Amino acid sequence: MPDRTRATLGGLAAILLWSLLALMTASSGSLPPFQLLALSFGVAGLLGLVVLHRRGGIVAGLRQPRAAFALATTALFGYHALYFIALKHAPPVEANLVNYLWPLLIVLLAGLVAGERVLVRHLAGTLLGLAGAVLVVTRGRQIAVDAADLPGYAAALGAALAWSTYSVLNRRHAGVPSASIVGPCLVTAVLGGIAHLLFEPTVPPSAAQWGVVLAMGLGPVGAAFWLWDAGTKRGDLVLLGTLSYAAPLLSTAWLLLAGYAEPHWTHGAAVALLLLGAWLATRQRPS
Repeated sequence: MPDRTRATLGGLAAILLWSLLALMTASSGSLPPFQLLALSFGVAGLLGLVVLHRRGGIVAGLRQPRAAFALATTALFGYHALYFIALKHAPPVEANLVNYLWPLLIVLLAGLVAGERVLVRHLAGTLLGLAGAVLVVTRGRQIAVDAADLPGYAAALGAALAWSTYSVLNRRHAGVPSASIVGPCLVTAVLGGIAHLLFEPTVPPSAAQWGVVLAMGLGPVGAAFWLWDAGTKRGDLVLLGTLSYAAPLLSTAWLLLAGYAEPHWTHGAAVALLLLGAWLATRQRPS
């Protein structure tokens, strides 16, 4: 299998893992956001150190250019911090919608910054995915914008820009092994812990909540970032950006199955839009 195909499949696996994040977050109960961030990234970082040790050395595995380390750390902590701020200062539905601009921004920036070839069908497929995300998030309701919520919307837009910019600029560090993401995960855990101590009360996790934290550290906050790192460095950025809209739709499906949400007609419509968008983005020209 070609390296580009393998890396793209890794990126798609990351999207599938991220679709579980909302369900796991809902299952975490009363744990404050930054405490959950610190604990889950801490688990991811510690497990990553174990993997690096088994591969032959922690120090060698963490070594990377300063620019690559700064980019990944800023993105991991910056995205999550801005997202949490957005949810606190704007209605969650509208803030989520602004946040889900990041896949579209990846497609646009891939052409402008990374030199990827972006075709009309890629843009059309991504816009259909965005339309599906709009339906899922708003459930077909009209969106009302209050000027008092603008700081929250700005934070949500900042989160979208942070993650899309990281995903595209990460291409410049293709020679850095994906295992080096362990370092930024550990620093993100420390920064999350500091933010938690400054802004939140501490809630002692129950056994069930520790189970959720461990699952997050293994999957959506752990392996997913390794896989996304490989996908953005060596995979098809445009395709990954387009198919990233599967995350909010699959996330809703998991919440439905777990009983955290009620079925709605917009779910079926959103799936249809996503499938059509994916078909447009991946179809080959007839020879």
